[in-house]
Amino acid sequence: MELSPEQVKASRSPYDEMLGSRMVEASGSRVVMELDVRPDHQQPMGVVHGGVYASIIESAASVGATLWLDGDGWAAGITNSTDFLRSARDGRLTFVATPIQQGRSLQLWEVAVTDGEDRMIAHGKVKLTNFRASEGRA
Repeated sequence: MELSPEQVKASRSPYDEMLGSRMVEASGSRVVMELDVRPDHQQPMGVVHGGVYASIIESAASVGATLWLDGDGWAAGITNSTDFLRSARDGRLTFVATPIQQGRSLQLWEVAVTDGEDRMIAHGKVKLTNFRASEGRA
């Protein structure tokens, strides 16, 4: 299942809007989001705050996992492990989420974060639980 432009807009939370992330591509097998770094994303030292990475990593994985359910409920993160590999101060960051495992009750997604020079900035894994309508959990 892929998102239409209207569905992309509807899948964004007020928190995503506040961060300024953009959904570029979304399906149950791949999600791509972008972020243009702003001063309010930075720690006092001038580098992007780790919470910004973890937040967008969680959003990308959650959207993909929910789309994979193809209308049979939704998925929510239960763990988020994000490794910070290199600092970024400005520019555009790209978040690419892909599934590692998709099962009846759980999914595991990984998200690679790269900068404009295609350098790996961060890497995350998100485990999600499926809330399936067909099982009365949604």
